[in-house]
Amino acid sequence: MLPKKLTIFFVFLFVTAAKASMILLPMDETGQQNHLKAYGITYWALDKQYKANWLLNYRGGSFLLPDAEEIRRECQIRGVSFEILSDGEANSILDEISSPSQNMENVVLEKAPKIAVYTPTGKQPWDDAVTLVLTYAEIPYTTIYDTEVLNDGLLLYDWLHLHHEDFTGQYGKFFGAYRNAPWYIEQKKEAEELAASLGYNKVSDEKLAVALKIRDFVIGGGFMFAMCSATDSFDIALSAEGVDICEPMFDGDPSSPNYQSKIDYNSTFAFKDFILERNPMQYEFSDIDTTNDRKILPDVDYFTLMEYSAKWDPIPTMLCQNHTQLVKGFMGQTTAFRGNLVKSNILVMGENKQNGEARYIHGTKGKGMFTFYGGHDPEDYQHRVGDAPTVLDLHPNSPGYRLILNNVLFPAARKKKLKT
Repeated sequence: MLPKKLTIFFVFLFVTAAKASMILLPMDETGQQNHLKAYGITYWALDKQYKANWLLNYRGGSFLLPDAEEIRRECQIRGVSFEILSDGEANSILDEISSPSQNMENVVLEKAPKIAVYTPTGKQPWDDAVTLVLTYAEIPYTTIYDTEVLNDGLLLYDWLHLHHEDFTGQYGKFFGAYRNAPWYIEQKKEAEELAASLGYNKVSDEKLAVALKIRDFVIGGGFMFAMCSATDSFDIALSAEGVDICEPMFDGDPSSPNYQSKIDYNSTFAFKDFILERNPMQYEFSDIDTTNDRKILPDVDYFTLMEYSAKWDPIPTMLCQNHTQLVKGFMGQTTAFRGNLVKSNILVMGENKQNGEARYIHGTKGKGMFTFYGGHDPEDYQHRVGDAPTVLDLHPNSPGYRLILNNVLFPAARKKKLKT
């Protein structure tokens, strides 16, 4: 027979274990000390074969995980706030969420998505906001580039991010300002050598082939996320298939006569009726981007996230989860999309109505989906070539970076039959 004190100890352990059965990662403004790393914890748990629940619109889009000692320990190591819930407390929250009167939903996350980042060799994580935040959140990813894409390497992945690439073959339209800079000359040389090694006479032809492969990846069921110039240059490349839109300093021969009239807007993912920028000295691809005619001061540059029905539109609801609906704006080569040039079937999830700008948009293509996010770095208002990298330890609760991580976790829920 066990001594009385030992019996009480075991009863205490049993009761504690029975009560503490779930871990809540709160994602509201005051409840979470590191929103960005909380996504990393959720990804880590999925990768360890745990199931996770994404509680849409509950305390800023909180995550509910099984109570396991290794999850608690990982939260403590990474500085992520968590709360221990009993079965009764967890069920009470789930009951509240399931109520028809509440604009909330519980989405089960089933499997950690395999992530690829399309980026050239030699780029550092801080050269791109997505690789920066993936590294900070400790979410693993694989870098791939043209060779892997053209050899069907995308078939290995669920989620693809496009680095700030120029898919038109115009080298980012940096010619006017940087044509004599050593880094520009070297990057142009490397791009030409890569295109030649892959069997293409022009960089523009090779980049089009890559864009078409990425298009097919999405049509086949993949999820693509692009920021800054990778958004509009991707669509422009698709629209100009079979048309030479590059001036001689980019590809060695003249552009097609009257090429604007030959643009096929039916081939694009998101944009319509845009006019290409023909001047090679102009740091701009087309009038899709609003950078050059924005009339808004940095201190009041914000965009608003749309609110959706969590039960009927869980996809945009997931992608807009945040602890605030008002997100600080930030610039890039492509800062924002002119609202009247966004196709009618595309969801505008974040906008600045005052400027007529769409900042954050989403759509479907075939069996897959894509999200375009304007701007370069959510915590560096006007990032310039050569600027110091953003230190995310100073911005662990960044609403702008949360939008990126919403997209990273989103494919984990794709097996659930969604209504959208």
